[in-house]
Amino acid sequence: MLTIRSLLLLGLLCVAEAAPGRKGNGNGNAQANTQQTAQTAQEQADQIPGGISEATDGSTILDMTAEVNGQTLRFKVSAPADQFTTASGVSGGSQAANATGGSLGLNVLLHGDGGQSFFDFPNQAVQNNLAGVAVLAPDPNLFWGGGSGLDRTDGVAHAQLVNDLVVDVLPTVMAFNASHVSFTGVSGGSLLLSGFFVPAHIGNFADATAGQESQVLLNCGGLTPQVDVAPAAAAAIPNVRMHFQTTQDELALLQPAIPAAIKAYEQLALAGGLDAAAVGALQTVDNSPVGGHCEFDEQDFVSGVQLMADSFASVMQGGDGTLNGTDVNVLNPVVGNEDLVFSGAT
Repeated sequence: MLTIRSLLLLGLLCVAEAAPGRKGNGNGNAQANTQQTAQTAQEQADQIPGGISEATDGSTILDMTAEVNGQTLRFKVSAPADQFTTASGVSGGSQAANATGGSLGLNVLLHGDGGQSFFDFPNQAVQNNLAGVAVLAPDPNLFWGGGSGLDRTDGVAHAQLVNDLVVDVLPTVMAFNASHVSFTGVSGGSLLLSGFFVPAHIGNFADATAGQESQVLLNCGGLTPQVDVAPAAAAAIPNVRMHFQTTQDELALLQPAIPAAIKAYEQLALAGGLDAAAVGALQTVDNSPVGGHCEFDEQDFVSGVQLMADSFASVMQGGDGTLNGTDVNVLNPVVGNEDLVFSGAT
């Protein structure tokens, strides 16, 4: 499995995700960016080989590409070998393509700007019956939704790609329970999920009448819906478990955007027939960690994102809301906590 060192050698520094919309290596050093190479982040990522490797729990990671809507999309799947299809190329894969009724659900991660979390793959391995999936943004800068900052100009197309990957392509790679597909966003990935994917497509994954359940974890990012909320999504949102996680020293451009997203989704749940108490149980928020962007462990971007991945079951799947290895409980209802107070900005 690729290490952080190998990423650094290719110029994909972790701070590339430190601010939505930054180009180059994201460290603000224009001279260093110029001297580095003329390659885009996507071209640098293309130099990192895919293939088959071992996950942290000893199961299998398949890193591959597929054509989705005429676009080459790279993604990773982490699961026991026997859950892959015979056509996947994984040794031991025994499932028929498009087999239904797999025992594992999915946790699909969208990385932040620059792609660090795709290569780190913090949600790899099977965690509380969810197989990990990570998808690489099909953008020269590896920005989910393209564009820059809060203006994600390719958000509609990218959200459609994620939907179609899960619905049409992943069943040819592994058997999974299509009634239990959840999503994790990191920084720019959270912007795509909240701004475009959830309002357009979450109805495909959280239809209560079809027995579908879904969770959406929005780490260090959030947008109000940037597209019309589809009728199926409007009906699904009152059944979707959502958590907004940020920090005290969040980026300045995100400090107003995240509360606005919280209010928007709270209103959608209320409009769907829930009362305030039900909304507060379904949608939660926290910004207590005293750290910068995505530093949920109050130490570092990478380890902070890993902490939230390790805490997914506790925060999103009916646990007590305590972050892994800490006494920090993040399950604060959004009702009454919409206007987050930040101590500073990084």
